[in-house]
Amino acid sequence: MYFKKILLSIAVIGLIVCAWFANFVYQVMLTPNTNFQNQEAFIWVSKDDNYQDVKKQLEPLLEDIETFDVLAKQKQYDQFVKPGRYRIEKGMTNNDIINSIRSNNIPVVLSFNNQNSIEELAGRIAFQIDADSTSLVSAMRDDVFNSKHGFSSATQLGMYIPNSYEVFWNTNAEKFRERMLSEYESFWTDSRASKAEALGMTKNEVMTLASIVYEESKQKNEQPTIAGVYINRLKNNWLLQADPTLKFAAYKIPRYKNTIIKRVLNEHKEIESPYNTYKNTGLPPGLISMPDISAIDSVLNYEKHSFFYFAADASNPGFHKFAKTLKQHNNNAREYQNYLSKQGINR
Repeated sequence: MYFKKILLSIAVIGLIVCAWFANFVYQVMLTPNTNFQNQEAFIWVSKDDNYQDVKKQLEPLLEDIETFDVLAKQKQYDQFVKPGRYRIEKGMTNNDIINSIRSNNIPVVLSFNNQNSIEELAGRIAFQIDADSTSLVSAMRDDVFNSKHGFSSATQLGMYIPNSYEVFWNTNAEKFRERMLSEYESFWTDSRASKAEALGMTKNEVMTLASIVYEESKQKNEQPTIAGVYINRLKNNWLLQADPTLKFAAYKIPRYKNTIIKRVLNEHKEIESPYNTYKNTGLPPGLISMPDISAIDSVLNYEKHSFFYFAADASNPGFHKFAKTLKQHNNNAREYQNYLSKQGINR
């Protein structure tokens, strides 16, 4: 009888332990453990982060960080933290959360446009992925890499086609650069390459002219016309006389730094620079800005016409008047210069 009581007691204790363990497992693994109102939240794990850094990010998002900690260590997540951007959905259990942050790295949509230098581009990208701007500038200005792929310090900005791209948040500077090279090569389809060849231009030269066209006009419907003017000048060995190249040259001179040139003057035309297209024939050495895709395609699909001149249209801001003769152009230019003077724009 005594022996039976002992066995019964052991059985009861066993059941209690099993019940406690089952409840513990349920609480640790199977109970929802989120503490936010939105449908989802994200954490960003840098390459230098450890498990404690991850816990700090998770703590305000979870009801019970302790149960998470127990299971994370049981599943050895604490020893194998992986960098990336991870989604936590409302109502997830600890087990769901660990599985998500262990293997479900969510891409981000990275975008850029109008960054007119490698430094500006690096700063823009550094806000969107884990790589810092210093490492990005170093990777993008790598002379060995650029030379290997046909770029110089003057043309390297052209490798970065402005668009939106899906990348992993933990992409480092070198991987970003490699991805952009791949996108550049994809952008230059056989069709685009054939059109560049028909123009007698290299890809870098197309990008350089596109940067001028883009700085002249953001109006997509007149960019092919402007491109046609410049190609007419190039074919006839004329000076390009592109005002945006004068501004680009001027901004590299100390006296014009931190200024905005609203009106191109004769003094700008005297600047000694390979980018001064009032003094030097042909295209400048490289890009003066980051052209958008419409400007690039406008060069490749330029409008065939007889215009050799254009001037800003005072009656239609943002657009231009085109002319075939110098006399017509001088009249158009005079109208715009008078408009600037009336607006008090002298420099």
